[in-house]
Amino acid sequence: MEEAGSLLVIVDAANVVGSVPDGWWRDRRGAAERLRDRLAERGVPGHPGPVEIVLVVEGAARGVEPVPGVRVAAAPGSGDDHMVALVAEAGDRPVLVVTADRELRRRVTELGADVTGPRTVRPAPGRD
Repeated sequence: MEEAGSLLVIVDAANVVGSVPDGWWRDRRGAAERLRDRLAERGVPGHPGPVEIVLVVEGAARGVEPVPGVRVAAAPGSGDDHMVALVAEAGDRPVLVVTADRELRRRVTELGADVTGPRTVRPAPGRD
């Protein structure tokens, strides 16, 4: 866990992976692992640090292991509910949630988090 003043970036793995139709549905866990590795290598553009990245996985992507630079949180139930809980637990710490899910965006902004879309961490096909 990073220091309290560092930016906490919570990434909605299912939403980000699902934002590009590149065959992710054939291997959901592998797609989440590729996203995790991209985050570990490149971080979050526009946020050079200090940053703590948490990749929230659910369903078939559970079991993805953390790597240096990316903590993986397996949602015990709803991924959205787990991300909301992480934002609530952050207290006054700055939080950025990466998702395009409208309801999730509403819920986390009500708690004070900033939100950005999947393109922030996942370029369109052919632009990687």
